Amino acid sequence: MYRTAIKQLYRWKEGRNRKPLIIQGARQVGKTWLMKQFGTEAYKDMVYINFDSNSRMAALFESDLNTDRLIMGLELYAGRKIDPDNTLLIFDEVQEVPRALSSLKYFYEDAPQYHIVCAGSLLGIALHEGTSFPVGKVDFLSLYPLSFKEFLTAVVGEQFAGLLDNQDYAMITSFRQTFADALRQYFYVGGMPEAVQNFAQEKDFNEVRKIQKRILAAYEQDFSKHAPIEIVPRIRMIWDSIPSQLARENKKFVYGLVREGARAKDYETAIMWLCDCGLVHRVGRVKGAGIPLKAYEDLKAFKLFVVDVGLLGCMAGLRQGTLLDGNDLFTEFKGALTEQYVCQQLKTIEDLGIYYYTNDRGSCEVDFVIDNGETAVPVEVKAEVNLKAKSLKTFRDRFHPVISVRTSMADYKKEDWLINLPLYAIEEIYECVRKI
Repeated sequence: MYRTAIKQLYRWKEGRNRKPLIIQGARQVGKTWLMKQFGTEAYKDMVYINFDSNSRMAALFESDLNTDRLIMGLELYAGRKIDPDNTLLIFDEVQEVPRALSSLKYFYEDAPQYHIVCAGSLLGIALHEGTSFPVGKVDFLSLYPLSFKEFLTAVVGEQFAGLLDNQDYAMITSFRQTFADALRQYFYVGGMPEAVQNFAQEKDFNEVRKIQKRILAAYEQDFSKHAPIEIVPRIRMIWDSIPSQLARENKKFVYGLVREGARAKDYETAIMWLCDCGLVHRVGRVKGAGIPLKAYEDLKAFKLFVVDVGLLGCMAGLRQGTLLDGNDLFTEFKGALTEQYVCQQLKTIEDLGIYYYTNDRGSCEVDFVIDNGETAVPVEVKAEVNLKAKSLKTFRDRFHPVISVRTSMADYKKEDWLINLPLYAIEEIYECVRKI
């Protein structure tokens, strides 16, 4: 299975000022696989350490964090010499031994010759709970479920993903049915690696659902196992409410849908916990379109999306039959699935700020507004072949963005102030805008 993130790992390896690398992401998005695959491809040797329930490693890091002593201990554990130039050190579930996280500072300062990659399912939580953390001494990489383009590579073929990479829209239009069919499959299967791999091999939607249910069950077990006991019920209520939140025409998160009379202050910690472990994406509202967009954020209004479109469909009980009925997929729970999908693809683009816009009267809503550091780009999401762009025009008339984007099932088309980008090509939005 090919993951585009491996390119970032190669860039990290060759970097002049390489720091220990921390890979962040939700459970079961493929962090361990990616680290091992990179170690196999790019190094002569690899030493893999899983810190989960590893008493020997906990004891090793409990004492002083002298790097020579730590390397000796790691060599004794691995049973072989560690060559700093040709060995990748992998620290998995590193949040289980907080002092191992702290040691990264000393590896960077005193032993930068060692190549160290770390990951952990609940790292985000550990970082926010006061773990002694080497700020400025590590690099970060965020890993998400497979994007549609990665799914396309796994299920249909890399040549079709290549058409998207090359933005060959004439050829893409010729094969629009192939892309549309794959997109419908992706809406159901999603991007969790185990689900994608199984589907690529077996094409069994029922088995995919079983896998998704297992993943969701594992997430819910994490709630009880790792979250503070006093907020576990609130985490569950937030999590369970997301499908109904997204099913609303206005997808702004409403606390009253969680529980009647619920207030923000009672659930803020629960939402933060879900964000920190990578299970939800919080997309804030902006009231303006200046750069940076964050300066115009309304902290009280936001949307919540889950980590994966396939998991959202599973949570909502989306039927397999929708796949067999052509465009019915895009009319049943269509808005929720489509916005979830677009958000998920936008999250895979590095250094992209993602927000949404509504005016104070609520008469104009733009599904997403993205900030690439240079300009604000409004993005209107349409589940079908819908070429109306009323909200985009209203936004344009008020804020005068350089370009606006409408993404739908219609073919690529560039107009004066508007680009229609097919849903299956939304990952290319950055390149499309950059060329303007």
